[in-house]
Amino acid sequence: MTPENSAPLTAHLPTGLAAVEHDIARACKEARRDRASVTLVAVSKTFNADAIVPVIEAGQRVFGENRVQEAKAKWPGLMSAYPGIALHLIGPLQSNKAKEAVALFDAIHSVDRPSICEALAKEFASQERWPQLFVQLNTGEEPQKAGVAPAEADGFIASCRQKYRLPISGLMCIPPVNDAPAPHFALTAKIAARNGLTNLSMGMSADFAIAIALGATHVRVGSAIFGKR
Repeated sequence: MTPENSAPLTAHLPTGLAAVEHDIARACKEARRDRASVTLVAVSKTFNADAIVPVIEAGQRVFGENRVQEAKAKWPGLMSAYPGIALHLIGPLQSNKAKEAVALFDAIHSVDRPSICEALAKEFASQERWPQLFVQLNTGEEPQKAGVAPAEADGFIASCRQKYRLPISGLMCIPPVNDAPAPHFALTAKIAARNGLTNLSMGMSADFAIAIALGATHVRVGSAIFGKR
């Protein structure tokens, strides 16, 4: 797998990024995985350009945002100044923001309902741009949280592919706050495997080492890099 974060990280990293890089490398070693098999998505939501620039200048090139409007306000200038940045939408997507999302983001982690599929398919055809897509699972079946229930995942993935012709590349999950994350990560990996999906977006600041042990290819880390919001 070719790492998305292809720029070499500099010797003098911001403290948070250095610690996260160290922990990812250690987790990969313990899991007998190549470090290049895990993409670090630095979650920059709510942080302004002044906080983001040092992380970019250290060599990080993959960033995650929760909201289309916030990303539109701060990233075009940064992407112009620093070539090679990949921007991932990790928060919920509304159908009426699909046009802007497809234009701006290189990956969308929150595909979870037919209306989003329809809107994305329309924009893929119109813009001839194809961001990487992840289906979001609601592994804890929490009513307040977005995502597809595990029992419905196979059918939804099939619909994405067959009805909407969307190139789904992986799955994303956010375990319930009070649950042990490992069973949720293992379930996500199992569903991905039986559907022939190779990418797993799972693991955040508190649990990304566990996610790597269970197959994560993308870890979404914010506070451990940028500090508390």
